[in-house]
Amino acid sequence: MLVLESWLREVANPNLNTQELADRLTMAGLEVEGVEPVAPAFSGVVVAEIKTIAQHPNADKLRICQVDAGTGELLQIVCGAPNAAAGIKVPLAMIGAVLPGNFKISKGKLRGEESFGMLCSARELGISEDSSGLLILDNSLPVGQNIREALNLDDQIFEIKLTPNRADCLSVYGVAREVAALTGVPLKVFDFTPVNPEITDTLKVNVHAPDLCGRFAGRVIRGVNAKAQTPEWMKKRLEGAGQRSVSALVDISNYVMLELGRPTHIFDLNKIHGELNVRWAKEGESLELLNGQTVELDSSVGIIAAGETIESLAGIMGGEATAVSLDTTDIYLEAAFWYPEAIAGRARRFKFSSEASHRFERGVDFQNIQEHIAYITRLIQQICGGKAGPVDDQIINLPERKPVQMRLARCQKILGVQVSKEQVANIFTQLGLSFTEQDEVFTVQSPSFRFDIEIEEDLIEEVARIYGFDNIPDVAPLAPAVMLPTHETVRSEHVMRQVMASQGYQEVVNFSFVERAWEEDLMGNKDPIALLNPIASQLAVMRSGLIAGLVANIISNAKRKQNRVKVFELGRVFSRNSAIQDGDLTVANVDQPLHLAGASWGLAYPEQWGVPARQVDFFDVKKDIQNLYGKLASQLQFVPLKDHPALHPGRSAQILLNGQAIGMVGELHPVWVQAYELNHAPVVFEVTVASLKKLPLHQPRELSNQPVVIRDLAIWAPNTLEVQSLLDAIKKAVKSTPELAIVQDINLFDIWKDAKSTTQERSLAFRFTLQDAAVTLEDARVEQCMAKVLETWVTQFGIRQR
Repeated sequence: MLVLESWLREVANPNLNTQELADRLTMAGLEVEGVEPVAPAFSGVVVAEIKTIAQHPNADKLRICQVDAGTGELLQIVCGAPNAAAGIKVPLAMIGAVLPGNFKISKGKLRGEESFGMLCSARELGISEDSSGLLILDNSLPVGQNIREALNLDDQIFEIKLTPNRADCLSVYGVAREVAALTGVPLKVFDFTPVNPEITDTLKVNVHAPDLCGRFAGRVIRGVNAKAQTPEWMKKRLEGAGQRSVSALVDISNYVMLELGRPTHIFDLNKIHGELNVRWAKEGESLELLNGQTVELDSSVGIIAAGETIESLAGIMGGEATAVSLDTTDIYLEAAFWYPEAIAGRARRFKFSSEASHRFERGVDFQNIQEHIAYITRLIQQICGGKAGPVDDQIINLPERKPVQMRLARCQKILGVQVSKEQVANIFTQLGLSFTEQDEVFTVQSPSFRFDIEIEEDLIEEVARIYGFDNIPDVAPLAPAVMLPTHETVRSEHVMRQVMASQGYQEVVNFSFVERAWEEDLMGNKDPIALLNPIASQLAVMRSGLIAGLVANIISNAKRKQNRVKVFELGRVFSRNSAIQDGDLTVANVDQPLHLAGASWGLAYPEQWGVPARQVDFFDVKKDIQNLYGKLASQLQFVPLKDHPALHPGRSAQILLNGQAIGMVGELHPVWVQAYELNHAPVVFEVTVASLKKLPLHQPRELSNQPVVIRDLAIWAPNTLEVQSLLDAIKKAVKSTPELAIVQDINLFDIWKDAKSTTQERSLAFRFTLQDAAVTLEDARVEQCMAKVLETWVTQFGIRQR
């Protein structure tokens, strides 16, 4: 918002210079983004009077003017402006003057005639964009006076950035009210004396939407002269505030809006046929606005209509049908209170903005409507004449202002300053807030022009603003350095991330909402949880697993010619569960557990000379999972999985921990590898974070000094026999068979089958690590142990020794 300093100081004039005033406003929350003069810097321009004017002998469009610039002799100036005429006063840039843009004036010769300066337009002085002719000055200005002084061009314009809650400051009077509260200077008293009606004419108005319009007032004024000239002082103020002069009636309406913050609308009374009706629009209705735009309306937009003819968009912009023109003689002046909720966002919907909607959607004073109508009526009569009728003021549904309480102790705690009760009372008085105080609790009645005071913190903010943010000491907060407890048996999500990162995985964060096809194809979820308001049509459901998002990451990288991708994600998944109740971190009927998933694709290792290049496989990722579980790895089991829609039926496994299913791992199903145009299958896994959290307490034990004994055992086993079954059988037998107590570790190191053989057997070779913590093992004991191993396998699985 632009505010002319001279206009502001006319309403409230503190003993501060321009910069000090700007700083004071900024520190009070009305940020002054810039201070610029009315006109850019220039020098050497004076008020001059054209005495005589004659046609240039060598140019049809140029004329020779004899100009009095107060120097004691007439100056010859060659000029091409169409409005140059004898007897008018205009700006003259003397020889040596410097105009905006560092344009220097010197003696010149135009088509053979000398020119001792330049007569200027408003655009050449940087005052406005008008370049149609010379800037004609008031005839009362003395010849030779510096033009900056004559037109007050050193006046400053404040550019104020207002937050949306400070609608009360969207006017000169609103800003001045803040200045008065900050500095204690008195406010100008405006003349709001009612204008006595001279005619009895009225226009009936029916308000059918109390949720749209809370108060509607207006009056008829007949016999106005719409062709009257807007006074220069008003034009200057409008231009300083960024408004261009249109016509006297429109200028007066804009002026009052800028000065008092009261948007009004002036209808051409003779174009209104019938009574005015304030209502919500109907589907299919349309309106041509003053800006020439035709908008299609619906039931969410408020309008003012005369019969079936729509006259204006309520609180936004008038219609072309009843717009005033230079031929207007009778007008209807309207001032109303429109509810902010009924105006907010409507103008933006039609892709434009207006000064009125900008104010009404933030909140406009609903009490002083009659006073403001009297003020604007007086201006219209002074400039355009006319006789006014009585004011028709309908109060339909005004906002309720509930008292707001503020505890002094709470205010002191929030601000960190011991403001006294007297200081707070003085601040509220300066702000014009009506209040009572009892037991250091202030009860404030918010005024009609403040829409931002609703809770205790709003009042504390007001105290802080007027007390001065710069008066609040800069005290660093104190925080006790308390050691947080750690649980040795509980692993944090940060540790999980560190382990994955240490294995070459990069963390990704994908959306929790995914494509429905992902859920149906990759997760087998035919009834995913749907979003009521998806941010995109394709991201319409909540994910029940993390794998689909990681596969999408791989696809994206593969399209960008990456040859190795390892990614993981730790996040929530969502499924239906009727046992879940509403809570602080839960939603009824929705289970939201944390999962950790990873995906590896491409080369198992970065390309290098020392290791042959190969593609990552199931066992690479299986080892990553075992490393992730650390001490729990020995309790993991990998059981073949054949019915997961995303995984290869022969190269996937369900992961069990102590017999409980906690996740799965495997290659992506060939169907999806082909559908996603990948040259080989990614290996993916997903496990529950809950299974990763609990760690067994470390149990230290003494290292044995006895040597270990290595023995190999090769057997023939059916192709269908799972190696894990053999290992589990020995682990179980170790607990109950004394001969097997020395078995420390078993590893499968070879699988072999004769390519020409038709038998359904294969050779499995195991390496056993044997050790007794107390004594050296003898051969007889070792042989006895190995015989017991073979006996256990033969008895349970019917294998035979190779």
